[in-house]
Amino acid sequence: MLNKLLQHKLRVLLFAVFVVLLASVRAFENHLFYDPFIYFFKQDFYGKQLPHANTMLLSLSMLFRYSLNTLFSLGIIYALFKDWKLVRFSAILYGIFFLVAMFIFLTILVWTRNENLMSMFYARRFIIHPILVLLFVPAFYFQRNAVVKQN
Repeated sequence: MLNKLLQHKLRVLLFAVFVVLLASVRAFENHLFYDPFIYFFKQDFYGKQLPHANTMLLSLSMLFRYSLNTLFSLGIIYALFKDWKLVRFSAILYGIFFLVAMFIFLTILVWTRNENLMSMFYARRFIIHPILVLLFVPAFYFQRNAVVKQN
């Protein structure tokens, strides 16, 4: 196994760099992004009013954060599989997912506000955290092994 890792040291290094970059997005979230809900959702938020948020600035900030997470996640997928078709397919899925998730988040934020705090919490979480890479990597790995076993 160690021998295999040494053969693919550039891929392992790329993977590690992209994981560190994803962690950096999370570590520096307070400095990089406008998000008045970061502190709100870290505390006990039941029964409290949502903080005022500039919806346009929040949307642009979430787009920026999602774009960074997507870029680094696509880097992880490329480092692991070295397949541009998978990267393109993943990028399309990331784009579709962003449009759907932002529509849901903004709908909850603008029209329901304080009635659906947990729905807003989870919709926001799906946008700002790189959850899709946790689904794609095992799925692509399983698919690649299933195709190899069939041949």
